[in-house]
Amino acid sequence: MNESNFIRTLATAILLAICLQLVSFSINAQSNKRLTTDEILFSTQETQFDWKKSKIAPDLEESVDSLSNGLKADELQKVIIQLKSDSPINEMMGNNLSDIEQKEMITKEVTSNKSKRGRLMTDLRAVNGRIKKSFYNTGLVSAELPLSQIKALIKSENVEYISPDRETSAAGHLETTTGTAQIRSLVSDTTLNGNGIGIAIIDSGIDSAHHLHSSNDKYHAGIVYSKDFTGANVKNDPFGHGTHVASIATGHNKSQSRFKNGDYYGIAPMAKVVSLRVLDQNGRGVASNLIAAIDWAIANKATYNIRVINMSLGTAAKDSYTVDPLCLAARRAFNAGIVVVASAGNNGKDAFGNKLFGSIGSPGIEPSVITVGASNTYGTDLRSDDTVATYSSRGPTRGYKTLSNGARKYDNLIKPDLVAPGNKLISAETPNPDASTSLLVKFPGLRIDNGWGSSDRIMYMSGTSVAAPVVSGAIALMLQANPSLKPNLVKAILMYSVQPLKNFSTFEQGAGQLNIDGAVRLAKLVKTTLPTTNGTALLNTTLPTLQTSVIGGQTVAWGKGVITNFGFLYGNDLMAKWQGMYANGVLVSDGTPFANGLLSKSTTLTSGTLNLYQGAIKISNSGVLVSDGTLYMSANEMGGTPTPYVNTQGVLVSDGVLVSDGVLVGDGVLVSDGGAFSMQALLGDNTASMQPAP
Repeated sequence: MNESNFIRTLATAILLAICLQLVSFSINAQSNKRLTTDEILFSTQETQFDWKKSKIAPDLEESVDSLSNGLKADELQKVIIQLKSDSPINEMMGNNLSDIEQKEMITKEVTSNKSKRGRLMTDLRAVNGRIKKSFYNTGLVSAELPLSQIKALIKSENVEYISPDRETSAAGHLETTTGTAQIRSLVSDTTLNGNGIGIAIIDSGIDSAHHLHSSNDKYHAGIVYSKDFTGANVKNDPFGHGTHVASIATGHNKSQSRFKNGDYYGIAPMAKVVSLRVLDQNGRGVASNLIAAIDWAIANKATYNIRVINMSLGTAAKDSYTVDPLCLAARRAFNAGIVVVASAGNNGKDAFGNKLFGSIGSPGIEPSVITVGASNTYGTDLRSDDTVATYSSRGPTRGYKTLSNGARKYDNLIKPDLVAPGNKLISAETPNPDASTSLLVKFPGLRIDNGWGSSDRIMYMSGTSVAAPVVSGAIALMLQANPSLKPNLVKAILMYSVQPLKNFSTFEQGAGQLNIDGAVRLAKLVKTTLPTTNGTALLNTTLPTLQTSVIGGQTVAWGKGVITNFGFLYGNDLMAKWQGMYANGVLVSDGTPFANGLLSKSTTLTSGTLNLYQGAIKISNSGVLVSDGTLYMSANEMGGTPTPYVNTQGVLVSDGVLVSDGVLVGDGVLVSDGGAFSMQALLGDNTASMQPAP
């Protein structure tokens, strides 16, 4: 080698070494663990990027860092604190304990949480903070303290995780088009109307002065209890959201002339409504109020037979569902045997009409929750013209964990679970709206000016907010038909019986559009004493030969699929045989574990002849069943850990994921559920719609 070549070789080696050091520095500046260059550039194994056990939510950590860098002034920060648990209850997606053992565990947990609350109070005083409220059933505490003291508080042995007390907001012909009317008499000598089932409506309150919410022992149970968690001690609904939402699920008044023909009949009019107000007269609230309401519902489940919680509200998803406080609270309710229903959100498109993926809100990102998107019926009873509403939030879920090298690992679960009618539905208008802040002040076009008195007025409303109570009402009918059903089985039956909508992916419609006829018929077939052994018969008889429903004069095929985490299972044995994933100790999503880039069927949680589809799919124009779909995004793209890289600004990032129609799902697609454009979704897609009764 001559001298000039040697010098060039040496210079190249030095330059390469400097570059490698720069790359290593960029990564290690954000990491507690030093990785080699080979690990950074070439490893795709998730084990190389373990979740960094940060105790601060990412958006709260950003605020703390901004303060440290002089970009933000110190201020009093409202937070939600997750207490460390003495039991594995936070890791249990449900529980495999008997009712007595379950109560004993919860009692011990509550006692422990009360003790930790006292110690936490001392810790907070030491940093000039204070406890605002404790939620012993959920193991969460709302508090406030100086932003500058957050890092000091996380050193407390009583603290598992701290999140900001994020703002929440409203996300915002039915019997026939959902298949409800024909199953009212399915059970001999009984009218299926939700009788005896308690539904907790967590919203902006419900105005009992409206005739669709009047109590009538024979035809309508009405509101059996109301509680305000906003601190305003208001029992009605000055914003006007919750009154409409509740009437979709349970509204009815056969004795009142305006409604005696059943034109605005709710899905489950004899269900007992428990109104838990967490949104104020502006339709706004905070996470701690929502957690308080869930905590109360768990504690009072037996008193009001609360089997369903409906949350037509949400907030932008930041944390992974494993630490998100709203998800933790929802999971505790699920653990207690309550079916939790949440709206997906109204952020499915931007201001220019472009699709947004990855926009599911919290608590809809929680796997145990039944997350509901909105469909558009165009006002017809026929199902053949139905589509997914343009504003309905799309998956995958984008809560994330921070890996040990500082990169983000997104949950990327397929959501929503299903869609239900939610565009321009007509139901109750609150009789006592706030004169300056109600929905009708903001959107006067929602009102139907029919000259009726205040207790009879009706209005339009759109959004996943009004789709969610359609599903909650359906669940009440299922539970009335078969009270033995558990939350996982309810979710599976709902997905199995849906109608997949053509030209939409599972990120948009989940398994498909709600079919109440199919869901209730299946619920009735299930044994009242549930099996416990994987693979044993689930039904009292065989499945129908034709797994179809006739709705609006059209035959609708059941989808026969159940979405899990990054894919779905398909086949008759999902209903013919007991699947271990329906048990109390697991989630439906546990039926298809993900490892080494692939999904597999759990041998202990699934059984029989089931087909496993890897990834999200899109139903073609000629598709009928969920199995007719084509691959939209692979399971590996959703469940795998992308190789992180350093961008041109020197920031470590993880790859976004690209769906097949070219829309990038990455950082920054989420907007607040209460943003101005999201609220516009309450007006709905400007299409043909449900019309007022003559």
